[in-house]
Amino acid sequence: MPFIEVKLYEGRTQEQKQALVDRITEAFVEVAGTPKEHVWIVFRDVPRDQWGMAGELQG
Repeated sequence: MPFIEVKLYEGRTQEQKQALVDRITEAFVEVAGTPKEHVWIVFRDVPRDQWGMAGELQG
């Protein structure tokens, strides 16, 4: 049973998250043969100022 954690900047809508859930689930069903009932996904919305990239805070 895959458990997928998606970390991203805050601000995505519920509709965008639902589209991501649909696509990620579909990928596991098609590629790994996982029953869709066994695909778990959690979103972690992180404020932009809590991300660092290339030596710089993104906030």
